Amino acid sequence: MAKKKSDGGVYRVTQIIGTSATSWEDAAKNAVETAAKSLRDLRIAEVEKLDLKVDDDGKVVAYRARVSLSFKYSP
Repeated sequence: MAKKKSDGGVYRVTQIIGTSATSWEDAAKNAVETAAKSLRDLRIAEVEKLDLKVDDDGKVVAYRARVSLSFKYSP
């Protein structure tokens, strides 16, 4: 059986930050789902950094996830 020739491709990686009032998982999900509205051919999302936004009283008010997102580049 003959193998199909791969044409390869070019991919771009960009960092985005998602936020959520409830969890890091929701923050990452929000980032990817929002990016998917304007980017095509998303491939891989990798969480790079997690942090919290804290108010003056020391309470956590937001979860943030920095995500590296790759998508196929097509000019």
